[in-house]
Amino acid sequence: MNSAAKLIASFILASALLQGCSTTQVNKPADVLYKEGEQFFKDGKYEDAIAQWKKVKETYQSAELTTKSELNIADAYFLNKDYIEAAAGYEDFRKLHPKHPQADFALYRQGLSYFNEIHSIDTDQTPVKNAQMTFDSYLKLYPTGAQLAEVKAKRMECRDKQLQYELYVGRFYLKTDAYKAAIARFEESLKMFTDLARRDEVLYYLGKAYLEDSQKAKGIEVFARLAREYPGSAFLQEAYKAMNSLPK
Repeated sequence: MNSAAKLIASFILASALLQGCSTTQVNKPADVLYKEGEQFFKDGKYEDAIAQWKKVKETYQSAELTTKSELNIADAYFLNKDYIEAAAGYEDFRKLHPKHPQADFALYRQGLSYFNEIHSIDTDQTPVKNAQMTFDSYLKLYPTGAQLAEVKAKRMECRDKQLQYELYVGRFYLKTDAYKAAIARFEESLKMFTDLARRDEVLYYLGKAYLEDSQKAKGIEVFARLAREYPGSAFLQEAYKAMNSLPK
């Protein structure tokens, strides 16, 4: 058999094999695939549920089931703790269906997905910023939304984590004798976070930074403000120690 004949024979054999494989596949209707996805979801088999709902989308048989599958896929990613994929899924759903009855829920879950990506204070703060921006959008778009109370609470947690990060950076500057950088960080924190409980801590470290920077008068002034505004603060004792350690 010459080369051309061998090539033709190989092509015929490959085609036959492909046809044989295709006959073993069953093209299921969208509603069947959707229900299979639901069962997987109920059983906690989220990856399998996602796979079935993606097939629903690929059938192009039902716009309604496709829409449901899009939101369900995001939910499955979320419950499977695949928060990056979940956030993307919820965002895509909202872009495709901005007026859907569950668009507010999708935005809420998008924010939670970012929030659940938050780790320690000394790591990348992008998830914190993304979560707060998303919660801010929710408050603006859905001021009477069903998830309003939790969104407000999570937004405050995000702001507190941002303040903790600012304190972390400011203390680092303080430890490395970068006093002016520390002062700038603490001063800005006082302006940005007027509604948070850690302001007494900010005032303490700001006063300490002024003292370390040889700005005694400003340091004492900040400590006086700390005593005036937060008379019960645990940082007052440390402030008194710092002032007593000053040269007479």
